[in-house]
Amino acid sequence: MATVTKKELIDRIAEREGCKRVEVKRIVQSFLDAIVDELSQGNRLEFRDFGVFESRIRASRQAQNPKTMAKVHVPSKRTVKFKVGRVMKLRLDETPSAIDEATGLAVEASAQPTRKSRARGDGAAGTKR
Repeated sequence: MATVTKKELIDRIAEREGCKRVEVKRIVQSFLDAIVDELSQGNRLEFRDFGVFESRIRASRQAQNPKTMAKVHVPSKRTVKFKVGRVMKLRLDETPSAIDEATGLAVEASAQPTRKSRARGDGAAGTKR
């Protein structure tokens, strides 16, 4: 699994769509700025089949410093919650990847059948046994 930066994504879109990179960069940045503005105003953003962004307020709480065991007050703060949409969820489920236990990163999927494919009885390759 690789990290894709905003610059790389802009380059890919510009090449695929045949647009100037500067133009795509302006549009992408404008889109991201609009998302931040809406969330900062407390609005909910819904992109059908992609997902939903919501601004939430996390309540204040008491925590404990693990080193000194002293009680610490953690103030309330705003966070963003993202709920995956239907199409994205289906797309992610189509391409399961194994997780390397040592690094916690995704690695190439093995040829072993998934739980869902075993339950359907169609094996890893999608053919019936």
